[in-house]
Amino acid sequence: MSAQDMFCDDVWQRTAELMRAVHEHPFITALGDGTLDRERFGFYMVQDARYLEAFSKALATASVRATAADDAAFWAQSAHTALAAERMLHAGYIEELDAKGPTSPTCLAYSSYLQATALTAPYPVIAAAVLPCFWIYQDVGTALLERVGDTAGHPYGKWISTYADPGFAASVEQAKAIADRLAAAAGPDTREAMAQAYCRAAAYEWMFWDSAWRRESWPTERWLTA
Repeated sequence: MSAQDMFCDDVWQRTAELMRAVHEHPFITALGDGTLDRERFGFYMVQDARYLEAFSKALATASVRATAADDAAFWAQSAHTALAAERMLHAGYIEELDAKGPTSPTCLAYSSYLQATALTAPYPVIAAAVLPCFWIYQDVGTALLERVGDTAGHPYGKWISTYADPGFAASVEQAKAIADRLAAAAGPDTREAMAQAYCRAAAYEWMFWDSAWRRESWPTERWLTA
């Protein structure tokens, strides 16, 4: 194993049980089976569209703070993709499902975590924090496609195909390579901060799908007036 491979291998090992929980979560299994009810999927898509706005800003900040021109170009292009290509997918589903609602606590927490990290943490930690949204979605999308096979006629086939797409996989590999390179050049404290940021964001990924399954609401809403 080379030094360039150690970071991604390490965090994937650290989150192995979490990834098992992601793949076994009822939201993900029902999504793959095509049995996920429209209300839960609609809730998820509304929250994810809002999350993507924050995620794209975090990526844009990563571009500004990048220490290599190629990194800056990659993060800038990824920010554009988050706002453009993926939001087209979300807009279609949201319109079709007539989905709406307030931003959930988990969506706000994850979005705020990434934006705060992008603004205040060292650049290598930013790269680690945004990596799970690339890598975990690609892993889940690929696994679902292998299970489903032909997505034609599948109610969530467009979602599965988006995240199982080879072009998306290529962007994931580039994000991983950046994180590996930065970790290899960093000291022990920074590498550990990178790992902690990755694990925290990975945990938020599970929480995000879980919040959609529960259609999470604000427990304090009944005490507030519009």
